[in-house]
Amino acid sequence: MLHHTPLPTRLQSEQRRHIEHIFQLGEGLEAPCLPEQATIRRSWLRCLNEYQLDPTHPRPARVVPQQTLIEHRESVDELLHVARAGVDQLYGQIAQLGYVLLVTDHRGITVEFRGDPNQDQQLRKAGLYLGADWDERFAGTCAVGTCLHDRQAIICHRQEHFDASHISLTCTAAPIADPQGNVMAVLDISALQSPTQHESQNFSLSLVTLYARMIEDAYFLQRYRDCLMVRLDTSREFVHVNGRGLIAIEENGQVIAANAVGRKLIAEHQHRWPPWSANHTPMLGELFECEIADILSINSGTDDQLRAFRARASNTIHFISLLEPRRPRMSQRATPSASELPEPLARLGADDPAMRKVQKLAERLRNEANVNVLISGETGTGKEVVARALHESGNRAKQPFIAVNCAAIPESLIESELFGYEPGSFTGGRSKGMRGLIPQAHGGTLFLDEIGDMPLALQTRLLRVLSEREVMPLGANTPVKIDIRVITATHRHIEEMIQQGEFREDLYYRLNGAQLRLPALRERADKLFVIRRVFEDVAAERATRASPRLRADAISALLAYSWPGNIRQLKNALAFALATSESDEITVHDLPEQCLSQRITRNVAAQIETNASEALSGSLTHLLKQHHWNISAVARELGVSRPTVYRQMQRQGIVPPNWQG
Repeated sequence: MLHHTPLPTRLQSEQRRHIEHIFQLGEGLEAPCLPEQATIRRSWLRCLNEYQLDPTHPRPARVVPQQTLIEHRESVDELLHVARAGVDQLYGQIAQLGYVLLVTDHRGITVEFRGDPNQDQQLRKAGLYLGADWDERFAGTCAVGTCLHDRQAIICHRQEHFDASHISLTCTAAPIADPQGNVMAVLDISALQSPTQHESQNFSLSLVTLYARMIEDAYFLQRYRDCLMVRLDTSREFVHVNGRGLIAIEENGQVIAANAVGRKLIAEHQHRWPPWSANHTPMLGELFECEIADILSINSGTDDQLRAFRARASNTIHFISLLEPRRPRMSQRATPSASELPEPLARLGADDPAMRKVQKLAERLRNEANVNVLISGETGTGKEVVARALHESGNRAKQPFIAVNCAAIPESLIESELFGYEPGSFTGGRSKGMRGLIPQAHGGTLFLDEIGDMPLALQTRLLRVLSEREVMPLGANTPVKIDIRVITATHRHIEEMIQQGEFREDLYYRLNGAQLRLPALRERADKLFVIRRVFEDVAAERATRASPRLRADAISALLAYSWPGNIRQLKNALAFALATSESDEITVHDLPEQCLSQRITRNVAAQIETNASEALSGSLTHLLKQHHWNISAVARELGVSRPTVYRQMQRQGIVPPNWQG
């Protein structure tokens, strides 16, 4: 039950009426002045009931500190670089009409801004400024925040805002999605004053939606510029200049990613023929009545470099052009935004935002020996690989890199292993003593993996080593001076260990001069890059095999798997496939059983492969009809190749309906 709070007398009468309308909606009352848009009504109710915002206390604009703004901008720097031309072009069209332009990240923080410098003070006060927070949970109903919540373009005009201090504003926003359809930013145009009629902003909505789509597509083209890509449209005249659909594909026709129009086409197909796996991406030949050879020959086999194909799901004719990469994908080892990174850092990732952040920070830290680095992440995410890349890209690359797994050394030996010992220090030791791992790292890098497993007593000694830069071997009378770069790693939550008295807080802050957080493999947007890189590395270790190839069905299964063991598990799975495969082509049947879909186990797949002709002979016509004559789907159902299906169709005299007559 909502209770009216006495309205402050300082509020203007228009603001007081606006607040009364919000309470009326909250109490379930109907009034002619309430918003007509259902999206706005739902947002008002969220603000009241879910966010517990008090409409009687309008909030001043919140602007994040400069350092926080820098972090938010860095997280979308690749998008901002691509979007800048479109942002400038759009602002050039709206500036004379009194509008300002904002781009926010997916958390509602303004990371790009265009506005009239003469209105600087008014715009700052209204929150129309760089660094302003327009998240719906703080700012209430507004174009940016509500657009982020509902994932759709929206007008929030004057009294449709929740906060009474915003009711003179008009704001129009549209989401900008990444190639997977996740909202990564919002494009907004706003004005301090506007006509009262809601319809006055309809053109603004069309304009913002258009430019948001243009920025999305520009980002898509940049991100997949080293892939084969098809551009498509239902109109032949517009394909080359403004084809609405974009689909990136493998050389065999496997879909990698698509823009909004392409994703809609894929969704229509999957609605009609649901995929066998939630993460399954179709072949281009499943979406259209075509073979991959028809697509690859477009540029050489047609005068206008266009071909028409029918979409299987809708029977609509689409005109398709082929965009070929500027250079082969496999030779592009660095990330698009990190082409100048040292090779060891460039190999860490491709187009994943979290890994780009790791690469950029590592690039800045590679020669900063006085800054200790803590690498955190789940087990198997490649923490030692990152540590080695940091070492190999810096000015200590020619010096030792000593890796120590604190969890693998028995507690009784870890002290002697790290610090070394003099001859005769203890029973069972080497007669000549031993130089410890820390002294061995002199001049180079000491990597302490699983630092969270180091015993408390040893943590105290390590802290002294880091403070005094010298080591006292067991049984020695004179300390040994050392010059080391220290990198540590852990999969544990050190902050919780500190609270429980299991880890020294002062040591944690000494080690955590900078932190690199590694994402889990299942969360990475560049899984395909990781799979290929790891496969190359594993294959290179097997000198007996020449140029093995990872087939598309195997890639599809690897992409669909959740990888609880992360990159370490992926490496083991690929090593298993290479060891057991009987050819130089790795298929889905060569992968460990846990990497296969639930629908086809390894044993069943092997049986189907062995008895392909028998399986096809009795049920082929039925399967073809069941899958609407989609040859790829039938081949996948049976676990055989498409040529096998075509041969059996020819032997049995089966002709698809669209081939008849």
